[in-house]
Amino acid sequence: MKTFLHVGCGPKRKDSTTAGFNTPEWHEQRLDIDESVNPDIVGTMTDMSAVADASVDALFSSHNIEHLYPHEVPVALAEFKRVLKPDGFVVITCPDLQSVCALVAQDKLTEPAYTAPAGPITPLDILYGHRPPMARGNLYMAHRCGFTQKVLTGTLQAAGFAMVAARRREHPNYDLWALATVQPMEEVDLRALALAHFPK
Repeated sequence: MKTFLHVGCGPKRKDSTTAGFNTPEWHEQRLDIDESVNPDIVGTMTDMSAVADASVDALFSSHNIEHLYPHEVPVALAEFKRVLKPDGFVVITCPDLQSVCALVAQDKLTEPAYTAPAGPITPLDILYGHRPPMARGNLYMAHRCGFTQKVLTGTLQAAGFAMVAARRREHPNYDLWALATVQPMEEVDLRALALAHFPK
């Protein structure tokens, strides 16, 4: 059985990751900074020292890297790459600033872009973090950096990942998806892997 590390899992489990990971072939290991969500491993993206080198087949990170300061992103990606096996890969999703900023340019900064289970989400929330949890004291929710498809792809390449596939989704998702591999692979195989893990 292959293992994927679910980084910054929060309360979510395997069924909230990707269709590719949500199968019997994959075992989930959950890592989070917050002990209250009962992760398998307590740690941060920039210090995953509790995870051994080259010990997981894949890594999933959903809406985590925007919580880092820009100078911390290369540190986190180096940690991601360190824990992956030589044939491993990472799947990252985060807000797409390009589509969010299109709303800002239309002067819709505080108008709902979409409604989530947590309530209406505005461009301000997507850019800087969801305000209601932060108002209640959960400052882990603050956003400290952001990405466009071009920047996320370039950042993963600069971190030493050999191949990157990425896509952006505009309204009503406003998100980016990227899959990056440790080793080179054929384009057709990269595309097939991305199709297995990117939303339909």
